[in-house]
Amino acid sequence: MWQLPLMLNVLAADTPLAAPQPFLHPFLIVAIGIAVVLTLILRWRVNAFIALITAALVVSFLAPAPPTHDDPTKQETWVSRVAKEFGTSCEKIGLVIGFAAVIGEAMMKSRAADRIVVAFLKLLGAKRASWALMSSGFVLAIPVFFDTVFYLLIPLANSLYRTTRKNFLLYICAIAAGGAVTHTLVPPTPGPAAMAANLGVSLGLMICVGLMVAAPSAAVAMLVAAYLNRNVQISKLPELEDESKIDSAAVALREQETMQVPLFEAILPVLLPVVLITADTVVSAMIPKVSAPAADATVAATSTIWTTLKPFTASFGDPDLALLISMALAVITWMRLRKPSFKDVAEACETALLSGGLIILITAAGGSFGAMLKETNVAGVIKESFANQAASGLLALTLGFGLAVVLKVAQGSSTTAMIVVSSMMAAMGLSEDKLGFNPVYLATAIGGGSLVGSWMNDSGFWIFARMSGLTDTEALKTWSPLLVVLGMTSFTLTVVYAMVLPLKGW
Repeated sequence: MWQLPLMLNVLAADTPLAAPQPFLHPFLIVAIGIAVVLTLILRWRVNAFIALITAALVVSFLAPAPPTHDDPTKQETWVSRVAKEFGTSCEKIGLVIGFAAVIGEAMMKSRAADRIVVAFLKLLGAKRASWALMSSGFVLAIPVFFDTVFYLLIPLANSLYRTTRKNFLLYICAIAAGGAVTHTLVPPTPGPAAMAANLGVSLGLMICVGLMVAAPSAAVAMLVAAYLNRNVQISKLPELEDESKIDSAAVALREQETMQVPLFEAILPVLLPVVLITADTVVSAMIPKVSAPAADATVAATSTIWTTLKPFTASFGDPDLALLISMALAVITWMRLRKPSFKDVAEACETALLSGGLIILITAAGGSFGAMLKETNVAGVIKESFANQAASGLLALTLGFGLAVVLKVAQGSSTTAMIVVSSMMAAMGLSEDKLGFNPVYLATAIGGGSLVGSWMNDSGFWIFARMSGLTDTEALKTWSPLLVVLGMTSFTLTVVYAMVLPLKGW
């Protein structure tokens, strides 16, 4: 029978019972878990954290019972294993997301984010202002949430339109393209960080491959943005301001504060964790290749070099420490240049951590949900479906991408789609040997899928529409197809990279 009678027997018995087989087929349990998530979020508008934890509990009760333990005080229960996996997921991503939230807030307060935008505008020139906006959004969305990036850059798009009297749609689409693609592909943004944790991918490798996929995808999206700019008519463009009403003193003060930030200091909180984390990934990958008995002195010397470097890169390349250092640098820059009080710093950090805290809860709940899916033994059931290595890899990429699209269309959140689907794919036990390539490509395929199908149930849709003054129909004609192109291009590049650069052993 189902687990409820069994639970009553366990509670009444003095001796532990052997773990039974599930009454329901693993595929059916997985389907029930997904249905619980979608029903709670879509129909009853329940918070994603509560929905995911509820689904994890449902799957846990339907899955085989926890294994027995000789010591009754250490016996795991259906509920305790959900809580245990929740804590495990927090351990992987909690500090990273919290530190990243504070980095973004400090960069906004110090005008470091503004300084990066100005640098791109100067580098690319006024004629390539759209590319400057895309590049700014691309870089800033790595440590800063997408909505904050759009809030930051939309005034600049308005200003450029008032100067050029054209290309307003191109400017806002450029911001959307740059910000959206790194939001879904490059850690420490919560979604990609959670996917890396769920799939067992190092954060450094996720950053490198995410950038490899994101940069060309953003470039392709710029071509689509230019097409939309020529062919979609906008009913309400920003009003051209009366120059006599512009507070020139306030504008001058902001420009002065922005230019006070040295460019290297402004961009360092973004670049430093990327460099440190990636360095450790590279060193870790090189050691196995040269640690075997060397045939010559050169290879032996190389092995010694990498082995010597490893303790240093392992320490400073730890994602938690790398983000902590970057957070400290971002806050120091803010305090050095703007002289905020300690109370102001504490309040700003608290505000950032409040927004990051909810993301941590949702991400950890998704990890717990995925772990409960593993308990159903769905990996063993589908093992035969992936007997052919080449076919299984492509099928897994397509499945991850497709599931992410379905969840994105259904519930609107890219982050939730990434967390849930990566948890499901991890439950299938798709190792590198079975796939034929590194699981990092599963993450980028899922990230690409989470971009496709953005419409009125996506908060990003409304941020884009309301902040730019577009109507709902105009946003559907611009934002939605732009993200489809981003997602499809990301998936195509993922497939190509997986075939020609499998990264096995990284």
